[in-house]
Parts: sequence; structure tokens; C-alpha cells
Amino acid sequence: MNGLTLVGLAIVVFAAAYAGYGRWLVKTWGIDPRAKTPAVEFEDGQDYAPASRFTVFSHQFSSITGAGPVTGPIIAAMFGWAPALLWLLIGGVFFGAVQDFTALYASVKNKGKSMGMLIEQYVGKTGRRLFLLFCWLFTLLVLAAFADILANTFSGMTKTGELNVPGAQAASISMLYIFVAMGFGWYIRRFNPTGTVKFVVAVVLVIAMFAVGMQFPLYFDAQTWRYVTFGYCFIASVLPMWLLMEPRDYLSSFLLLGMVAGGVIGVVVANPTINMPAFVGFEVNGQSLFPLLFITIACGAVSGFHSLVSSGTSSKAIANEKDMLPVGYGSMLVESLLGVVALVIACAAASNGVLPKGTPFQIFAGSISNFFQMFGLPAGVSACVITMCVSALAMTTIDSVARIGRMSFQELFTPSEGETAGAAARLCMDKYFSTIITLVLAFILCLAGYMNIWPLFGAANQLLSALVLISLAVFLRTTGRQGWMLYVPMTFMFLVTMTALVMSVAGIVTKLQAGSFVFMVDGLQLVLALALMTLAVLVVKHCGKELVTGAAEMEEVEI
Repeated sequence: MNGLTLVGLAIVVFAAAYAGYGRWLVKTWGIDPRAKTPAVEFEDGQDYAPASRFTVFSHQFSSITGAGPVTGPIIAAMFGWAPALLWLLIGGVFFGAVQDFTALYASVKNKGKSMGMLIEQYVGKTGRRLFLLFCWLFTLLVLAAFADILANTFSGMTKTGELNVPGAQAASISMLYIFVAMGFGWYIRRFNPTGTVKFVVAVVLVIAMFAVGMQFPLYFDAQTWRYVTFGYCFIASVLPMWLLMEPRDYLSSFLLLGMVAGGVIGVVVANPTINMPAFVGFEVNGQSLFPLLFITIACGAVSGFHSLVSSGTSSKAIANEKDMLPVGYGSMLVESLLGVVALVIACAAASNGVLPKGTPFQIFAGSISNFFQMFGLPAGVSACVITMCVSALAMTTIDSVARIGRMSFQELFTPSEGETAGAAARLCMDKYFSTIITLVLAFILCLAGYMNIWPLFGAANQLLSALVLISLAVFLRTTGRQGWMLYVPMTFMFLVTMTALVMSVAGIVTKLQAGSFVFMVDGLQLVLALALMTLAVLVVKHCGKELVTGAAEMEEVEI
């Protein structure tokens, strides 16, 4: 089997899914191109701000495309390339893209409300508070994991004591991205350039940032970069969307889409041979394919975090309802394609069915760097470009997570209609206080290291997708729209993730019995795992009751 065949198959499947299934969902649920979207109706220059289709697509794609679509498929390749490929294709088309689009659709149709506030409207106050608490705890895990990944990527020294030149250069470019993005955002707001002019200016700025950043690398240690990363998260969380996040995501999209295109073109040119078997077995190295495959490959197949971006930020920037399909459904399919490319690259780099040594990012980065060198880029420049692309994957996610975490904390204490907020609630609803609380707790978690956080993050992320899908099913049922296409995904993801969490808890208990239990690492994971499981069961109980009750009431009306 060669890599070109697999990538070609994926492109055909995703293109057909977008043109067929995606458009069928639009036709089934209905959109109104003449309707005022929340971004237009409630424009406030902060969270609500209408933007062009490509700008919102760039924000959505940059925010959801974190470390997952590269890391997950490469790890899952230990079961063989066939299970991973099938899950990327089936999950991406029928699970992930549907979830992302439906969350965006529901939010746009309901004044740009986040998932938590949507749940209050269609399920009730208790369901809303449980879901928002779950979301907030989840954002702490994401912030901690991705901040640690960024800090280690930017660290000026390698573990062997050598200068990390590509990392230091990428750090310098990333800092430039922040300030240049703010200037670019002001320029767009002030002069409203055409799409072509904006594109040309963006390309020139990206090239200039690379040229300057590569000449002036920043050799700070990992701890310093942790402080800088959380400082950036604070700024991104409180500044208007149009001033920092949207222009930064627009500029970053050139890197991320360029990386996807580079990978696809590299596969086409090199036509690598897959050196991994199609299927290794249902159990490999003591790890069971079920549920591990569906937890390991999240981004690229289905990820609960995506729904928070769709309903938390992107829905407040959609200028026309016609933009929802490319932003919600299309961006997910592009991410799934990145997952397939990462899988093919890793399996082509394998030798006799064994993946090369190194982290998934190192395997991916090395191969993509070689592709870029095939196009004439010097080795040093190629290493810097791919390191910057990898860091952009994490950085464009972490700023969205910080903002969503802040908003989830605020909404957790926001009084419902007819209620009055007390002094404590008003303090928790303050934009700056809620941001500080969120970032401080995430920073404490970050000190444990991403390797200790990632397993729990993966399970929580997929469990979130199950909760979102059942909540969206309630929305569709309540508003008289067909929702059966969500029933299989929501049931499957709930069973998979609860199984994985139970197995994680059992593993921690085993460590406790064996005397190898570390309280600050294992204890924290145990508390969070049990809290997430409890919250998930309660959310499903409330949403499931509403879904069943709503279905019964509709049947009575029809009779």
C-alpha cells in the first residue's frame, strides 16, 4: 500500500461528505441568508463582531487544530493504519463535523449563546450549571497541557544542554505574531480592505515575521515561557476578538493550511510506501483497541472542545448563515485530512512495522521538514518553519481555550432570568477576576507536566463530545428538527469515554495499592476523573430525561 492512495481516498471521501452530507444537513435543518446573525444584531466590538467567511474559518480552523490531529493518529498507528484511517474517515464525517456544525448552527440560531446557556434554554438551570462546571474544569486541563507543550517547544535549551535554535526562533516569531496581529487587526478595523488586499498584506507580514524572528531568536528557559504563555492567555482572553484573536488566527491559518498542503504535496511527490501492517491486533503492548483508539484520536475524528469554539467564539463572528457550513463542517474535514496525512507520514517512516523513535511531533516534523527541503528550503529554515507550525497548533488553541474558560466561569455564576446576582456572583462574573482564577488554577496544573495531564484530558475531551451531542439532540428535538443523526454518535462516545475513565480510575487505584501513588499527580487525576464522571452522568440524566420527555410529547401531539 502506498501513501498517495490513502491520502487520495481521504480527499475524495471528505469532498463528497461536504458536498453531500453537509449540504443535506443544511437543507434538512434550514438556514436563512437574509436573517440577522448574532454578530450583526449584537455587535459590541468585544465578543460579537461580524467577520468575513475566511476570517471566521481561519479562527475556527486555527483554534480547533491543536496537537491532536498530529499526535493521536501517530500513537494509534500501533494498532495498524487501517483502524486509525477508518476512525478518521467515519468519525470526521459523521461524528466530528456534524457536532461542530450543529453546535455552531444551534448557537447562531439562539443569539450566539454558548453550549451552557443553550442547555439552560432547552434543558434547565441545573443542566446548565453542571455542564458549565464540566466545561470549566475541562478548559483547565487544556490550558495546562498546551501551555506545557509550548513552554518545552520554545525552551532555549534541549534536554542534552544544547541550544534549541529552531525552538528559540519559533518563540521569537510567535511573540512577533502577537504584536503584529494587533496592528493587523487595527488596520482591518480602520480601513476595511478588500479580501485580496488583506491576503497580500498578511502574506507579506508572515514572511517579514519569519525573516526577523529567525535573526533574533529568544533563548529563555521553559519556566520563563510558561509565565509568558499565561500572560499572553490573559491578554487574549480580555481583549476584543477583532483586535488580537481573529487577526492572529487569520495570519496563523497560512502556516497551518500551508503545513497541510505541504504534507499532501509531499506525499504526492514522494509517493511513500506504507511500512506498517494494516491491522496489528485488538490488543497491543497491553493496550486494548477499544476504547483506546477512540480516545487517542480525538481531533481529526471528534473532539468535544470544538463545540466550545463553535458556540463560544465563532458563532459570534458569523456574518451570514450561509457561512456556517464551511466554518463548522468544512474546517473539521480539513483537520481530519491533516490527521490522515500525519498517519501516512508516520507509517511511511516506520521500518518493518515499527514506528521510528521520538515523540509524534518529532516524527511528523522530521518528515514534513524533509518535504520542505524537497521544495528547495534550506535545512535550517525548514526546521524553523515546521517548529513554528507545530507551536502555532498549540498557541492558536490555547488563546481560544483561555477565553472560553473565562466565559464558562462567568456564565456559571450568571443569574437566570428573574434572578438577582449577589456580590460574590458579581465578582465571579467580572471579566478580569474570572480570567485570573481560571489561569492561576491552570498554571498550578501545568506544573505537573503535560504527560501527566494528557491521558485525563483525552478522556474528558471525548466525554465532553458525548454531552454536547446529547444536548444538541435535545435542541433539535425541541425545535422540531430531525435529530436522529446524532443518536449513534452520542451513545457511542458516552460508552467509549466512560469505559476509558473507569479504566483510568482502576489504574490509579492499582498504583495506590502498590504503593507507587503520587498524590500531586495521581491524586489530582483521581479527583478530577471522579468529578468529571459524576458531572457527566448528571448532565446525561437531565438531558436524557428532556430528550425522552420531548419525544413523548411530540408523539402525543401527532396522535
